[in-house]
Amino acid sequence: MSVTTKPHVLVLGIGNILWADEGFGVRAVEAFDRRYAVPEDVYVLDGGTQGLYLVQHVSEADYLLVFDAIDYGLEPGEMKLVRDGEVPKFTGAKKMSLHQTGFQEVLSAADLLGRYPKRLALVGCQPQDLEDWCGPLTAPVKAQIEPAVELARDILAEWGFSLIPRGPDNASPGLLGAELDHARFELRPTAGDDAR
Repeated sequence: MSVTTKPHVLVLGIGNILWADEGFGVRAVEAFDRRYAVPEDVYVLDGGTQGLYLVQHVSEADYLLVFDAIDYGLEPGEMKLVRDGEVPKFTGAKKMSLHQTGFQEVLSAADLLGRYPKRLALVGCQPQDLEDWCGPLTAPVKAQIEPAVELARDILAEWGFSLIPRGPDNASPGLLGAELDHARFELRPTAGDDAR
């Protein structure tokens, strides 16, 4: 008698919250974790800017869903879903330095290891501003967080994975430390506020 197990799924947010809209992927996966509890075989990860350190996680996944800021050449805040073989063509809006590893290299490394995910989905959002150091997400990009979370839910359902909406009894402890979560980190004094 053979035992069938569901594949391991990785829901991954990548990006740099220090560069305005480059933080879209991290903020989207954070919102996803706050909204939904996942089954045991689904892993939710804030990948930040870990580069090649993500290879281990990606190579363990049969199904991979990624949130990221992507320069598609579209209007700011426009969201686009890319799947499977098209994903490596659209990975990351900005490299911080020549030494930084992009997500395309992470996928290539997983492929070289012979452990490339069977299914991929990239939920990308066109950034408006990637130069505002420690700035918040711009309004058009921030407005796409909730639609991105719901799109991710639909993709996981299509792949055969059901999510459980979170409530007071199953609230998330959070993926990030309190000092880095969206509500606390992306606050900036406005004109007239006391500088502190």
